[in-house]
Amino acid sequence: MADNFDLIVVGGGSGGLAGAFRAAEHGARVALLEPAQLGGTCVNAGCVPKKAMWLAAEVARRLRLAGDLGFATETCALDWPEFITHRQRYINNIHESYRRRLDAAGIAVLPVRARLTGPDSVECDDGVRLTASRLLLATGGHAFKPPLPGAELGDTSDDFFHWTAPPPEVAIVGGGYVAVELAGVLQALGSRVSMFVRGPRLLESFDPELCERLAEDYRHAGVRIQFDCGVEAVEAAGGPLRVRAGGADRGAFDSVLFATGRRPNTAGLGLDAAGVELDARGRIRIDAGHATTAPGVYAVGDVTPDPALTPVAIAAARRLMDRLYAGATATLDLSQVPTVVFTHPPLGKVGLTEAEARQVHAEVHVCRSGFRPMLEALADSEQRSLFKLVCVGSERRVVGLHLLGDSADEILQGFAVAMKRGVTLEDFHDTVAIHPTSAEEVVLMR
Repeated sequence: MADNFDLIVVGGGSGGLAGAFRAAEHGARVALLEPAQLGGTCVNAGCVPKKAMWLAAEVARRLRLAGDLGFATETCALDWPEFITHRQRYINNIHESYRRRLDAAGIAVLPVRARLTGPDSVECDDGVRLTASRLLLATGGHAFKPPLPGAELGDTSDDFFHWTAPPPEVAIVGGGYVAVELAGVLQALGSRVSMFVRGPRLLESFDPELCERLAEDYRHAGVRIQFDCGVEAVEAAGGPLRVRAGGADRGAFDSVLFATGRRPNTAGLGLDAAGVELDARGRIRIDAGHATTAPGVYAVGDVTPDPALTPVAIAAARRLMDRLYAGATATLDLSQVPTVVFTHPPLGKVGLTEAEARQVHAEVHVCRSGFRPMLEALADSEQRSLFKLVCVGSERRVVGLHLLGDSADEILQGFAVAMKRGVTLEDFHDTVAIHPTSAEEVVLMR
């Protein structure tokens, strides 16, 4: 059995859906192949449920501050199963919205796994063969456990979303996005968290000063962070799990959570049959226009070397379809991608760090503002914010903005637009501040 389409999309996550919708808008006949839930990692085991848990943790933190501010409060523990019901209802609504939009767009959705049999054909696991003039690979990635003794005893971020209560003692292995986000959530919701970080700092791709401040905020919140402490084994002897790291027994834990990175979903895709090549890290090779090494085959999202961010996958897929079916020429500019880590408080960045700017610019001017937001000051909390601007040249053009603090996630978006337009420090100074806010610190820094 065979059928012909203009575009076959393999993978129904954020990038695949965005590509399918945009191609259909341009009149293409599209098939979308996805054996699991629509939305991929972002909707089902990433951005959406993660942000839901972050919001629950932030409510818990604010409730504790309320007592310090004079409110009559009682212990207010989260009923995890009840909250999961609300979280899943929200996710189910997203699934239903996708299904309605796919039906309205006339996109053929097949709940099957597929492998490429050539650059213009796929074979589904039910035996159906499909052909198309173009293929889009958007199969995403999966959580990865390091190959160490006892790793099977630990969980990953995917497993975290099946938990129904915070473990009293939890060890988190890793120091990247997922590790710091889940550490903050679990500590706020009642766990005692220990982080084992292989390197000397958190979040290697972010500004070191802000990461140091974040680590200090976490320590004040009760998170125990051990740097330069690679985990060597997880052991169990009929009781709690024990972690060996840095040559020593680091104690007993109810749960061990590995946040040690993700790997691209390329196994079983039949890439060799189509002539699609992988790089040294197992990601699909693409050019600036997201074309693979096979003619007519394209790839977006976490299966490629692009930044593993949902908005990047969506933007890449939309621009690709505009080029393929509407005569557009624009490709995705990855030079100033804003991103936020949902820690407590959030940490965001857009553009260059100070160190990166000094590598490519002769004249670098750095502004900093360290402060306590009003709510933290009123409650006499130890949590502090740190904002940082990186400017270059005699005109002091802003090439980097780094924010650690309450509402950093909401503040960053507008300033990212300004940076794309070439904003300077003088432009910031010419802008009247909104007082009293954290955001005003950005336009007042000198």
